[in-house]
Amino acid sequence: MGNRDREWDFHLRSLSNSARDSSLANDTASDPSLLQSVKKLFELCKAENSEDLVARVYPNINKLFQRAVASLSQQSRTSIGLLLLAILQFYLDFGEVVLHDADPSLRAFFRSCLSREFSDPVVAEATLDFLNMNKKKLLTSFPTLLPQFFPLLLKLIAWNGERLEKSFLKVFPGLMSPGSFLPLFPSLVDLPILVVALEKVERSSGSLIGSSIASIQKSAAPEMLLALMDEAYTGSTIGDGGGDSESEDSNTIDVADPLFLDLLKDENDGIAERHWTSPGMATALQAAINNPQSERLKQILKMAPRILDVYIAITLRDVNNSLICALISLLMSRHATIFPDKRFSYEVHKRLLEFMLAAFHRSPDFIALLKKPIMDRLGEAYDSPAKTELALQLCWAIGEHGGGGDSHKDAARELFESLELLLYENLSSSRLGLRQESALSSDSETSRKSSQSRLLCFVVTAIAKLATHHRELLPRARVSLGKVAGSRISDVRVWRRARDYLGLMNEPAICLSVLGPSRPSCGYAQKPGTVNWSEGGTKLIAHIPFYILGEQEGPPFHDFSFSDILPRR
Repeated sequence: MGNRDREWDFHLRSLSNSARDSSLANDTASDPSLLQSVKKLFELCKAENSEDLVARVYPNINKLFQRAVASLSQQSRTSIGLLLLAILQFYLDFGEVVLHDADPSLRAFFRSCLSREFSDPVVAEATLDFLNMNKKKLLTSFPTLLPQFFPLLLKLIAWNGERLEKSFLKVFPGLMSPGSFLPLFPSLVDLPILVVALEKVERSSGSLIGSSIASIQKSAAPEMLLALMDEAYTGSTIGDGGGDSESEDSNTIDVADPLFLDLLKDENDGIAERHWTSPGMATALQAAINNPQSERLKQILKMAPRILDVYIAITLRDVNNSLICALISLLMSRHATIFPDKRFSYEVHKRLLEFMLAAFHRSPDFIALLKKPIMDRLGEAYDSPAKTELALQLCWAIGEHGGGGDSHKDAARELFESLELLLYENLSSSRLGLRQESALSSDSETSRKSSQSRLLCFVVTAIAKLATHHRELLPRARVSLGKVAGSRISDVRVWRRARDYLGLMNEPAICLSVLGPSRPSCGYAQKPGTVNWSEGGTKLIAHIPFYILGEQEGPPFHDFSFSDILPRR
């Protein structure tokens, strides 16, 4: 016990001397022995399990924490992240003994320290380890902490890359709360843009370690901001006289642009409208396309879809319908504005569409509740390939779920009218396709026509299925499909599908089986695509259009009779 007492006294004196040494007042972390002393005192308190020992060491540790945080305001370039994390661990484990509320200390660490040191790989890894080690306590005692600082933690993982991905994904669920759920979505989708912005700040101002990027927003006229603005608008830097400025690259980004100030923030302040048509964003995207991708950008392009997977899984499992409904609306507005990397766009679009369809399947009412944004997206169906694909999936969902179900007839009628309009625009105007452009190559023209025909097939199917679900729409559906079947649309698949659906509508029982609602509801006993063979002995089933279901013309290809498949009594 003697050695332990001597060790205790040595480290306690070390902290006490530090508190009295005025030479360390502005740079607490310059003494590397302080971190070792804090860790040793923590271990001794744990081993002895003595409240008296904790009470003796707490004043010195608390004074050290306050001095360390204060030293950051002096623009100290010395890293103190590890020291503060060690003290925070002491607060979390012994806070109840000394009646210390760790919440202000935790927030001070994020605002004053991590905002300056998130790009330090050692501090970043230690921070994630600390958050994982104390995850349960943080979520129960400080549930708003991580959701408030999720933008800062996203900067941490965006800068440090795949090396910390596993550790970050363990922390990630703690970032989600009712207040951060919606703002988190665009931040995840825009992670590649965040990397571009951070790399630009580094090129303009030097290493990110030790400087708070978030201070750009708070200072009236910071030197860095003026330099970036000058570079963005004149191509030169402050103080170079505008002479032979180093054309470092043609991808100058105005970090003063509100879009980038939002991207580089540290705390969650709600959903910000991100103007993808702003000069700063246009420049950033052009630079991303024209210049080789950095290793950091390549990593985040692979990581972001995986992080989005976790976000979606938690959403479908834990989030209430009100927030999911709001997320779908946000998703539809952002679907066409994704970082222009081909593989990244494909992976993100795939996940977003799958999530949207899963949400509609779980709650068909969403289709009726979101009828206005859905109709807006249908109206934009030919603005871009991404919008075309979104409109296609929305058409499928409208038909599959009957426009929201039996209790939403008004919404179903309005959606039906939007589908009609989309169909008639293609039949009667020059909008028969995407925009007519004489410069299109033959390959582009073929791709355009194929995409248009695919969408129209889905529109025709949605009209037929919606009318089958809501029978009062059948007369209008027959008129619409009749016009398509008699039109001169070049792609035979479109008018053939319309003709087949018209034939199905003449067989109501079969039409209900093939095109009926996706879920059994009052008045419907079966799902589409099924035949209740157990009733074959008492009910007549005739004119089953097997060739239509197989998309083949001519006589049925089967050689069996009903007696072969109906049960004998």
